[in-house]
Amino acid sequence: MANLMTEDRERWILSALSEYGSVSLASASLSLGVSEQTVRRDVMSLERQGLARRVRGGAQSTAPVSFRGREAKNTEQKRLIAAKLLPLVPRQGIIAIDSSSTMSLLAEMIRDATDLTVVTNGVQTLRALQDKPGIEALLLGGKLDSRGDSLIGPLAARCASGFGYSMFFASQAGLHQQRGGFDDTLEEAHIKQTFAECSAQVVVGVDASKLDQLSLAQSLETSAIHTLATDLDPQHRALDGMRKLIPRVI
Repeated sequence: MANLMTEDRERWILSALSEYGSVSLASASLSLGVSEQTVRRDVMSLERQGLARRVRGGAQSTAPVSFRGREAKNTEQKRLIAAKLLPLVPRQGIIAIDSSSTMSLLAEMIRDATDLTVVTNGVQTLRALQDKPGIEALLLGGKLDSRGDSLIGPLAARCASGFGYSMFFASQAGLHQQRGGFDDTLEEAHIKQTFAECSAQVVVGVDASKLDQLSLAQSLETSAIHTLATDLDPQHRALDGMRKLIPRVI
């Protein structure tokens, strides 16, 4: 890949960001066959265009990341969060689960349901629930967003609003103490707002890297969250502010 033009290098960086959400200067330098300084200049150019965000040692995406990319990031932390949430899943009734990779892991762990209906806008979440005894899994209608393997749009929101859920299990692209939960797209945020409005309880699971972060669109007010699960100890000082605002932090 030596002697690539600037446009080609930028295209490669954007492709990596779309797939994985972030890229390091070192890995990009090795893959592109150029110096880290050259990659840094390319990232600065993309940042000026609003297509990437510089971080220490690399760049992060400013656009939605593919489900595969999200699935591969912070996997152990997400498994810990899903394990914390598993005891909260009822054996009967109706719940909603979003299209996040964290909640897809939770869906995989559900074992002891007897008469549980799960409504989701996530294709991977649906697949994780299919053929499980005691579970009826329902996928919202709507437009497929291939980036997140999720159903979005007015039809999906209308379908989501047709139920009364005992609990809504969701993750967030960012969770800010004052401003609440955020998602990478307006459409995904709208679906989560609809699920939350129709739910008796809202349960959020995010790894520590999402705390005090913002993204494109607000999806949940902090005051709407009944339970927060993270990969941190519940008494960790990073959660001090959240414990004042959210009834249960686990």
